[in-house]
Amino acid sequence: MKIGIIECGPVPEALRSTYISYPAMFRAQLAPLLPSATFETISVVHGETLPAPDSRDAWLLTGSRHGVYDDLPWIEPLKGFIRAVAAKQRPMVGVCFGHQIIAEAMGGKVQKAEIGWRVGLETYETRFDGAAQSVAMPAFHQDQVIVPPPGSEIVAQSDACAYAALRYRDAPVLSVQFHPEFSLAYLADLIACLAKHDAEPGLPPQAETDDALADAGGDTGMRWIAEFLAAPHS
Repeated sequence: MKIGIIECGPVPEALRSTYISYPAMFRAQLAPLLPSATFETISVVHGETLPAPDSRDAWLLTGSRHGVYDDLPWIEPLKGFIRAVAAKQRPMVGVCFGHQIIAEAMGGKVQKAEIGWRVGLETYETRFDGAAQSVAMPAFHQDQVIVPPPGSEIVAQSDACAYAALRYRDAPVLSVQFHPEFSLAYLADLIACLAKHDAEPGLPPQAETDDALADAGGDTGMRWIAEFLAAPHS
């Protein structure tokens, strides 16, 4: 399986020597779960051109500090690419910004949430494995899907995020608002880094986010992604 990872945003520069990139996080965690897969990064945020939608067996869209409504030259082409991948019936997964731009491309709506930032560990009610369960996952976002696209179904939600994960009925597409690729160490360092540099106005106080970093769901979220990518889709 050849998996194309669309890099929609970089790790903050101050953290790159330790954490490298979001595609690197996904590769490191997905490779043991998908031993026959190979991974290639296409960095739209750094100006790389999107390939043909059927040039890879599956696609994964990363998070980003940008919003789907930002006036950037790669946003609209990426929406068209998403629609083309869905039309080709290639499996596609989106995470955080990836979740949001897939929803926008497929007819939903995204905006800054009235509740403000969600930072730390959030508890989600999920139905990924068929049975309902509660799972804590890293969250770092202020935008949310507020209108789900036609043909989507909710597979995870929380009190603060009604459309935390969506699965699509007419195409093999899964997207999640949370960050299964984030370790707790990275989440803590990201919060501290952005708060220190005032890079994200409106972040909650450090003490509040420290309290939110308790036990996470381990590799549960990444296992969901791997199983979805590996499943037969017809």
